[in-house]
Amino acid sequence: MSKSMKRVRQALSDAGIETEIQELGAARTAQEAADGVGCHIDQIAKSIIFAGVQSGEALLFLTAGGNQVDPVKASQVAGEALAKADAALIRAQTGFAIGGVAPVGHINPIRAWIDPRLLEFDRIWAAAGTPHHVFGMNAADLPRISGAQVADFT
Repeated sequence: MSKSMKRVRQALSDAGIETEIQELGAARTAQEAADGVGCHIDQIAKSIIFAGVQSGEALLFLTAGGNQVDPVKASQVAGEALAKADAALIRAQTGFAIGGVAPVGHINPIRAWIDPRLLEFDRIWAAAGTPHHVFGMNAADLPRISGAQVADFT
């Protein structure tokens, strides 16, 4: 098990979330992940990272798989202009590689927001620290365990 996945498993355990991490084959898109676990595309919590232009920090937007982050709305929510985050910033702040960014288990604190669409489901799925692993959980627990604030940014 990778160090990244171990961090996710530990963060989930520390938060009282009991779940199994599942390995997926090819899951480069939210639809492929949804097909892999047998759920609706919007039950996939995508971790979209932007770079704050003023702060220089990575900022996390957890969005439903079928939704797109609106950069203007996201910038308003974050209170600063946003730019594309590069792989080095994402790795340095979260400890995860692109495609495997989990909503928990980051190596550094991160400001985060959650798409209200995700909270419409009983169960959602998110990356478990690698591009090929996911975990399922009760959607209502996601804001608590991730520290994400509910906001309209899609």
